[in-house]
Amino acid sequence: MDYLWDTGEEGSNSRDAWLHVSKVLREEDRSISRASIIFFMNDMVDEGVLKYREKSGKGGYHRIYAPVYCEEGFKEYLVKQIMNKLLEEFPKESKKFLSRSATNLF
Repeated sequence: MDYLWDTGEEGSNSRDAWLHVSKVLREEDRSISRASIIFFMNDMVDEGVLKYREKSGKGGYHRIYAPVYCEEGFKEYLVKQIMNKLLEEFPKESKKFLSRSATNLF
């Protein structure tokens, strides 16, 4: 996601994202397949976190992915998703916890 936030509205294709992530992981003696990057990016499109446009190129059309949210907005999105899931799975306990004053949450 850091890489995509850096690309902004211009976005990135899966190849360039994979090259960037691979370079970072290589420094940690790790690797990732390009397919994993593609699956992740498509899953994030399905979740509404990334958007894409199609660009014509060698071999056909290619997706150019761009973030929907800035980093702060993405974090807020994650908190909302987690809170909704907690309210769904543990409604009584979640509501009790949330009803406490903000200064006494933890």
